[in-house]
Amino acid sequence: MPPGGWPKQQSGPGAAERVRHQAPPPGRRAMNVEQLNEQLFEALITGDRISARGVVRRALGGGLQAQDLATELFWPTYQTLEKMHRQDQLGVLPHHAAVRLLRTLVDQNAAGLTQMSRNGRRVLAFCGASENDELGGQMAVDLLEAYGFEVLFAGGGVANDEILGYVNEQRPDVLLMFASAASDLPNIRALIDTIQEIGAAPNLQVAVGGGVFNRADGLAEEIGADLWAASPIEIVDRLLAEPQRRADAGQRTVGKSRKSRAAA
Repeated sequence: MPPGGWPKQQSGPGAAERVRHQAPPPGRRAMNVEQLNEQLFEALITGDRISARGVVRRALGGGLQAQDLATELFWPTYQTLEKMHRQDQLGVLPHHAAVRLLRTLVDQNAAGLTQMSRNGRRVLAFCGASENDELGGQMAVDLLEAYGFEVLFAGGGVANDEILGYVNEQRPDVLLMFASAASDLPNIRALIDTIQEIGAAPNLQVAVGGGVFNRADGLAEEIGADLWAASPIEIVDRLLAEPQRRADAGQRTVGKSRKSRAAA
């Protein structure tokens, strides 16, 4: 087991009622999820594709469904991989091998997610520039699509001018930055600044989550995001439950001193 144990799934108020399917009848979940996490982690960092697929088969045979794999197995394991790599407890080679193998499993699992009817809301989604950031973003996008959102996922490294052009032309309902890296923050701050200053897409909801936003309390609020979440299932829950939520005028603190000096 990784130091500190496995991350616990976080979700917003009402998540169990709004977005989680009913739990299987007693007795169907023959396998302990924490044990599955440990087995998958070991298979991933050793690049053992056969064992990793075996863990997934046992999970499905024990009563877990595709959404359970995404939220209870893949996401916690991904968080552990990222945390251990940041803390130099996991080298580059096993981390890269694990991320690539986990992405294969996530891709395969996406086809098994139950698709709900479209809810009429369109999401433009981005993430950090690295492959591991993209994997985190993909897990959020997979669940958003399963719960009825129409999503365009452009990954990382897209210039703000291109994002603003798309927002102005296509008018998505949500701009989502999920699994962003610390190096992305200046561009995210500038993007939110510009959207607010020029009044681009006044009905647009700006959401962030995962990545650097999970490691810095209050950061999402400070940069002016309308809502934020720690996990893929929580971002689904909050976007479904709070489509009208917008940042308070006095919420944003990052950059205020710069603007004040410029005004003076």
